[in-house]
Amino acid sequence: MDKPRLKNKHGKEFGIQAEVVKFLKTRGWHVERLVGGAFQSGLPDLFACHLKFGFRFIEIKYEDSYHFTKAQKWKFPLLVANGCGIWILTEASEEQYDRLFKEPNLWDYLKRKDCLNVKELDNILEEMEE
Repeated sequence: MDKPRLKNKHGKEFGIQAEVVKFLKTRGWHVERLVGGAFQSGLPDLFACHLKFGFRFIEIKYEDSYHFTKAQKWKFPLLVANGCGIWILTEASEEQYDRLFKEPNLWDYLKRKDCLNVKELDNILEEMEE
């Protein structure tokens, strides 16, 4: 009899995230998972820093099926506008690793037209207060 498959409570991107963390650490990066609460939502998944290469904010996405939360659609453009690049990685591979040494690739995944405006942000904050 087959065991029932348990749904991963972290979502399908969590497994990729764990692989990317391990992959980066073996290459000398210090990696912190960013777990946001009610007032820190919308942060990228990982903060990684390397003595030689500096720091990166990394968002993990599932290549074939991904979306951005409302908080990310607001906060990511805000971070970018203030000088903080965001790199999207979809797997732990050399090809993906090479992305970290190029321009941030957020806009390859998140369309600017989908980003939230100030009115939409106010609605989110009101929902959080309720």
